[in-house]
Amino acid sequence: MNQYLKLSPAVEKAVSEGRPVIALESTIISHGMPYPQNLETARLCEAEARKNGAEPATVAVIHGQLCAGLTDEELEYLAKTGPQVAKASRRDLPVLIARKADGATTVAATMIIAAMAGIRVFATGGIGGVHRGAETTMDISADLEELAQTPVAVVCAGAKSILDLGLTLEYLETKGVPVIGYRTKTLPAFYTYESDFSVDYRMDSPKEIADAINAQRKMGYPGGMLITDPIPAEYAMPKKVIDAAIEQALKEAAEQGIKGKATTPFLLARVCELTGGESLKSNIKLVLNNVALAAQIAAAL
Repeated sequence: MNQYLKLSPAVEKAVSEGRPVIALESTIISHGMPYPQNLETARLCEAEARKNGAEPATVAVIHGQLCAGLTDEELEYLAKTGPQVAKASRRDLPVLIARKADGATTVAATMIIAAMAGIRVFATGGIGGVHRGAETTMDISADLEELAQTPVAVVCAGAKSILDLGLTLEYLETKGVPVIGYRTKTLPAFYTYESDFSVDYRMDSPKEIADAINAQRKMGYPGGMLITDPIPAEYAMPKKVIDAAIEQALKEAAEQGIKGKATTPFLLARVCELTGGESLKSNIKLVLNNVALAAQIAAAL
């Protein structure tokens, strides 16, 4: 086991016994939602994982340790501290370890730590991707590179709809990452299940997805798999409404010179304001939906 990795007792026991475990990220706690909804959502996600037969391993960097599985006190600390906790991607982990600092892990960093811990399935809200205007800014999320090289299956509601979904799919295709639609052939667009893009394959059961993950691993492929799970229709937002809010938020981000790591948190917060909080409610529901599916896939594995 990696010298910097720390498993919670519950996660360590589940892994050693070969029981289902799923990883959960912590950026959604510190940077994705306001307090106290972030703490409530983190607790609900862990409960949803257990309800569906898997032990949750919320991932974060605490005092320089790569943690797979957090105490309730650690969850509360990340929730209350919020954006003051470093947003940790692949490039940040060595520095946070050396400084014995804290970090809320992105999709990329969560995948790295999950793989170290032997966890094969990870649930999140939406992955990062190719940002709009990337042909000039080169703003492409490290999440996509991680999917190409780290053997963890990621369950999400598609790429965040603030991104360029078409270019994100093209990038994943180039990197050889399979994009699966759970009971759909349409790529979900985070807040809405409507989009103009298609996934590579439709699969209709957790067992079918688990079989594909097992085949990928036995073939020795280096990368992961992206499983897209549409937000339930009753919690989805109308595409026109969310698209208008995103366009407004993107315009304001450009006017304020917001770039890099600050972009996604700003856009998500601004979209929440512009939709009167409706996007936050949708965000919470889609995350819980993804956790349930991830747990069922882990159980099938």
